[in-house]
Order: sequence, then structure tokens, then C-alpha cells
Amino acid sequence: MGRRAEGACGEAKMSFAWYDILGTLGVGAIVLTYVLLQLEYLRSPQLIYSLLNAVGSALILVSLYFSFNFPSVIVEIFWLLISLFGVGKYLVRGRAYPRESS
Repeated sequence: MGRRAEGACGEAKMSFAWYDILGTLGVGAIVLTYVLLQLEYLRSPQLIYSLLNAVGSALILVSLYFSFNFPSVIVEIFWLLISLFGVGKYLVRGRAYPRESS
């Protein structure tokens, strides 16, 4: 994350590309989701839980496309697939148990 660049006097400074920012937002989404789960503001069967994880993972994958790291790509692909499975499970469950209208 971040690229090292030399300043005018030879000092090292970090620069962030747009994809680094997206990756950082993705990490933030996943960490926030986990914190909300532990604080019991979210439950894993909720749609938002799987969506936040999927979005976070997708953003990290965009970042990894530009700054490749094979083990991280593998983890994020599985994270995304599992999250999408959770979204699908939620949608199928919703169709199996339609809401009653009053």
C-alpha cells in the first residue's frame, strides 16, 4: 500500500494512488463489519453483513489488481465468493419465506 517516493531533499515520503485509497476503504468496510458483528449491531444472517463484506473484498481486489500480491488475491477471492454466497442465501431464504402483508 502506498508508494515510496523521494522528496526534494531525498527524504522518503508515501504517496497514495486512487487504487490504494479504494483498497483502504475496502479494509475499513470489512473491519467495520466485523466490529459491528462483535458489538451485536449486525447479525451474520442479515443481508447488510454479506454486502459489506463483498464490497470491502471487491475494493481490496481492485487495489490488488494494480499492486499484485498472490496470497492476498486468493484470500480476497474466497472472501468475495463466500460473501456472495451469503447474499444468495439471504435472497433464496427471502423467497422461501415471503413476508405476510397485513
